[in-house]
Amino acid sequence: MLSRRPVHCFRPWSRKFISSYLCRTPEPASPELAQLLATHAQHAPQPLTLGSLLSLGRPLTSESILASAQIVQTEMPRRLAMRIRSLEGLPFIVGTNPHIARILEGFRKNFLWSASYPPITNIEENSVFTSQLENLVRDHANDIPTIAKGFQECQRYMSAEAISSFLDAAIRNRIAVRLIAEQHVALTHALNNPDGLQDHLGVIDMNLSPVKMLKMCASFVAELCEASLGASPSLIIDGHTEARFAYVPVHLEYVVTELLKNAFRATVERHHSGSSTSLPPVQVTVSLPSAPPSMSGLAQITSPTRPRMLHIRIRDRGGGVAPVHIPHIFAYSFTTAGRNAVHALADEDELDGPYAAQHVGGGAAVGSDLFGEIAGKGVQTGMGTIAGLGFGLPMSRLYAQYFGGSLELFSLDGWGCDVLLKLRCLDHAEDAEI
Repeated sequence: MLSRRPVHCFRPWSRKFISSYLCRTPEPASPELAQLLATHAQHAPQPLTLGSLLSLGRPLTSESILASAQIVQTEMPRRLAMRIRSLEGLPFIVGTNPHIARILEGFRKNFLWSASYPPITNIEENSVFTSQLENLVRDHANDIPTIAKGFQECQRYMSAEAISSFLDAAIRNRIAVRLIAEQHVALTHALNNPDGLQDHLGVIDMNLSPVKMLKMCASFVAELCEASLGASPSLIIDGHTEARFAYVPVHLEYVVTELLKNAFRATVERHHSGSSTSLPPVQVTVSLPSAPPSMSGLAQITSPTRPRMLHIRIRDRGGGVAPVHIPHIFAYSFTTAGRNAVHALADEDELDGPYAAQHVGGGAAVGSDLFGEIAGKGVQTGMGTIAGLGFGLPMSRLYAQYFGGSLELFSLDGWGCDVLLKLRCLDHAEDAEI
């Protein structure tokens, strides 16, 4: 709930025009909520590992499902309580922003539901609980663009370092909560439908094809690129194209889509002039770790021994990133969309054309029908626009790092970029903390 007490705020649409509007001070927590928060805030989240979640599906039984439900009921309230305290600790004027206030209200609602839900004691009760949990996860698929918009409007009131620190912690917390919840939902569905996804262990695909994922994401990005910019480059995939590895498909889908969006958009901006001139392709190389001395070539690819890391390199000829922009490429709310010919930090007023309504977390990405449809896939937030939220690279790096991987960008100014994505195969990452 929001208070009716008005607070005068300012919305920084541009430096040429500033419009004032009324914000409302977030209501303090109700006595019931405050008591629950105080109780759960006393207990730090348990040090869960990926192995502990995976073990619940080996084998999958009614008892392991109930154990999974217990983890959800214990860990969700604790982790949500941490985020609520963090949101409540933001500077007052930041907390009154309507987007951030909406996020806080949603966290409180989710926390109250999870903290007050009665213990699950049988499979029938778990079915009801899982259905409600699934709806809760789905209802909050658009939280990232909402909070992106809020912090973009409030960036004058907090330092870039403070915003980055807050968002890093908030998004990591979000990944953990969704992973715990979605793993339980997936295991419950698998118990009810044992003939379903044979290669999946909960949300993890134990036989994921990077090439198949790349082609699917590239098809989607090409459509966005055509709609926004009028053209799209082709995609070339080489390397170990038969590779398989264990990973969370929606995590990989988000990261690959964001990286391809950057590469496609930069290529079209650099080379497309409205003529029929062909665009240089975006080249993706999939690489497995070096084979042991006794193995090489196809033997490594077909070996039952899983690689510990998988590498994906995405190379484009989109002109690269200007040196002045390099320090900012992993900063939240920074975007080079529409600036490929500008070698200085541009005012937001310089963004035009297809990016005019979607720059730096712009409103076109929040609440649009296309966006809502795409966001329904899970972690894919902000995927309904070809550019503009400014969250793609920093969030992609967080997802890559979450299980012990990495994401690096190498730029040749005036030529193009190489992005190197390293992912830890999850059947060798059971010690990864959640």
